[in-house]
Amino acid sequence: MEEEEDRIQNLRSKATELLLRKEWKDSIEVYSELISLCHDQISNPHQNLDPNNLPKLKKSLCLALCNRAEARLNLQDYPQALQDCNEASQIGNTHFKTLLCKGKILLSLNQYGLALDCFKKASLDPNELENSEMLNGYLEKCKKFEFLSRTGAIDISDWVLNKFQGKPPELAEYIGSIDIKKSDISGRGLFATKNLDCGNLLLVTKAVAVERAIVPESVFQDSKEQAQLDMWKNFIDKILESIKKCVRTRDLICKLSNGENEDQLEVPDIDLFRPDGEESSTFHDKKIDKENLLNILDVNSLVEELISAKVLGKNSDVHGIGLWILSSFINHSCDPNVRRSHVGDHVMIHACRDIKAGEELTFAYFDVFTPFRDREEKAKNWGFVCKCKRCNLEKGVCSNQEMMEIEMFLGKGLDNGGVVYRLEENMRRWMVRGKGKGYLRSSFWRVYSEVYESERSLRKWGSKVPLMENVLDSVVDAVGSDERIVKLLMKGLKRKNGHKGNGIVEMEKVMKLGRGLYGRIMKKQTLRTILIQLGN
Repeated sequence: MEEEEDRIQNLRSKATELLLRKEWKDSIEVYSELISLCHDQISNPHQNLDPNNLPKLKKSLCLALCNRAEARLNLQDYPQALQDCNEASQIGNTHFKTLLCKGKILLSLNQYGLALDCFKKASLDPNELENSEMLNGYLEKCKKFEFLSRTGAIDISDWVLNKFQGKPPELAEYIGSIDIKKSDISGRGLFATKNLDCGNLLLVTKAVAVERAIVPESVFQDSKEQAQLDMWKNFIDKILESIKKCVRTRDLICKLSNGENEDQLEVPDIDLFRPDGEESSTFHDKKIDKENLLNILDVNSLVEELISAKVLGKNSDVHGIGLWILSSFINHSCDPNVRRSHVGDHVMIHACRDIKAGEELTFAYFDVFTPFRDREEKAKNWGFVCKCKRCNLEKGVCSNQEMMEIEMFLGKGLDNGGVVYRLEENMRRWMVRGKGKGYLRSSFWRVYSEVYESERSLRKWGSKVPLMENVLDSVVDAVGSDERIVKLLMKGLKRKNGHKGNGIVEMEKVMKLGRGLYGRIMKKQTLRTILIQLGN
């Protein structure tokens, strides 16, 4: 018995030393050996165990389980860490260190209410007053995240005003007024369950995995392609590691499309995707072969659109790819009604125009200011044919001989003012009205913007081209807000008003565009500041 006690003590000392040195994997190995030894000592009836030593042995087991959970938490192996904490809780359900560790795990799993319960129980321990400040920090964080997960009242103003310096703000998972249903576009889609205003936040979700790399624009094409291949390989490895650790993650990924038999796929309950919506026991150990996984990732992975790159052009050399499961249900449209922004490992989806209850949420998989034939080719490369209202209209219009001639003139040295004039005249003759005008103007955005940015072109063509404000209004109505629209509008206002500043009505219009651009995730004054920066 003395020999076994010495062995336990040696293992405990070795494991503790490894834990303090943050050698997580090695400490897990030693703690596993210690835990196994403690289990044998407690459960083996042939051991002449002194009854007085049993509580001491159980305490050692509880502490070993808790410390192994701490190491697993640091390796982001949350399911195994949680299992250790639950076993430790069966030995001592008020054990401070166990409650603290379990709370941190649940917080990492975005289960804010359960995490809050753990921290509250831990705060009742009278022997841990020295840790009260740390506990209060966790309690406040849980309360804040629980509130954000219910309301979506996210505010990143301070980070934006600080020019995106330092770590991105910590965000809570949030699922707004949306549901998953069968889609007329393709397979399944996300739908609004109530009327939504432009700027309303609809979804905040964290990536299963993200891979990033710095790829300067100045490097050769071959180097870029190699960097992208390396990113893709590393990204796949991260996904494999995530599904190896977590059955729930594996099951949710299996619910995504692999690009085949879209109409036969089941429509999952959206509650499955809420962090505290389902217990892990409801998920089954589904096998997923690598080929199927690659197809799923090929169909559902997204390229990051960093908000810092959009606003300041900062981090424009940073390229990232990730998998955000719930947002993968959003289908493409060249006439989108939502936009996405990436902050840290989270993606935020917001309405970029007013949306009616029952309307499907869509965002553009590629640039909405791209001509129809180019969009058609890009959709083909993605493996689908876009049948949105915009593409259906432009498909018919682009078959006209006059339109083919206009397209031929692009980039051939013809005065852009002349292209705009001919297009506007043809739209009048073809009786293209309403959104149809906005669609075609969006497809020829480059030409329109170059005309309105050139005082020479404006002087030359004058009343022969439509007012810039009218064109911008129709484009926004057709495809939503965009940084390029705001830039052009702000430059136009500056040219019109000179040094007098922008009028209240005009600035309100810009602010509305800003809400469509970034959503309601920052204070008005912050939004105003970055919109003015865009115009400079």
